[in-house]
Amino acid sequence: MANDEGLPGLPPPPPRGASALPPGTYDGTVVLVTGGGTGLGKAVAAEFARLGADLVIASRQEDRLLAARDELAELGGRVTTVVCDIRDADRVAEAFDAAQAAYGLPGVLVNNAAANFPVPAEDMSPNAWRAVVDITLTGTFLMTREFARRHLAAGTPGSVIDVGASYAWTGGPGFAHSAAAKAGVKSLVETLAVEWGPYGIQVNGLVPGLMPHDDMTADIRGNLDRARDLAARQPALRTGHPRELGWAATFLASPYARFITGHTLVVDGANWQRRGLVSPPVVPVREQMGRGPYEPYEG
Repeated sequence: MANDEGLPGLPPPPPRGASALPPGTYDGTVVLVTGGGTGLGKAVAAEFARLGADLVIASRQEDRLLAARDELAELGGRVTTVVCDIRDADRVAEAFDAAQAAYGLPGVLVNNAAANFPVPAEDMSPNAWRAVVDITLTGTFLMTREFARRHLAAGTPGSVIDVGASYAWTGGPGFAHSAAAKAGVKSLVETLAVEWGPYGIQVNGLVPGLMPHDDMTADIRGNLDRARDLAARQPALRTGHPRELGWAATFLASPYARFITGHTLVVDGANWQRRGLVSPPVVPVREQMGRGPYEPYEG
C-alpha cells in the first residue's frame, strides 16, 4: 500500500503459514525457546512447529505457557512447557533435564527471554539495572552454556540463536540497562561462535525491528501510542510482522545456514540504519516519556 506521497515501501510478506524451507525441515529436531509463551518468542516457536519441530517453551509464567502450548499444538507438532527462571543455573539445568526427558536433547536453542522497560538512566534503581541485565545477559549466557555443555559431552552439533536489539550497536537512550545487556549478548554471539565452532555448534544473533504484537508491555505500548503513523517512520513504510522474525530464525538454524555463525541478522526494514540529511531537533528522553523534571531521591 502506497503512502501519501505514492511511495510503495517494501512489499508485505507472504501469508501466515508460508515458508521458504521444505516441509519437515525440523522433523525429529527439538527446539527450546525461552520466552516462548508470548509475543515474538511464540511467533518464532510457531514457525519451527510448522516445519515439524518438537517444541519446548520456557517462561516464568505458567499460565502463559499453557495458553501458548494449546495454540502451538494446533500446528501439528508436539509441545511441552517448562517453568524456568533463566537467572538461576540450577533451574536452567532442570529445564534442560525436562526437555530431554520429554523429547531428547534440544538441537536448537532460541534465547528470546529478556526484560525491558523504558526509564531515564538517572531514575534507574540498582534493582532495575540488575533485573534487566540478569535476565537478558546472564540468563542468555546460562542457557547457552548449558546447551553447549550437553552437546559437547554428547559430541553432537547444535544451533543457538540469541535475540538481540539494534541498540547493541548504537546505544539506546531510555534503555541504558537493556542496551548494555544486548551489547553483551552480541559479544557472546561473536565469542562463542569461535569457541564452539570446532565442535559443530553455531551461535547467531537475530534482531527484530518494530513488530507490534498483543503482548507488548503497557509502557512500551504507551510510548508507541504517543507516536503517530508508525509505518511512515520506517524506511520500509510498514512495520514488521512477527512471522518474519520466525522465518529468519528457522533459516539461521537450518541445514541451509550451516556456514553462518557469529553473525547477527537484523530484521527491521533498515530502520536502525536510517539517517537524515539534517538531524532533527533533540528531544530529551524525559520529555519523550512524558516525565517532568528530575527530582532527586534515594534508590
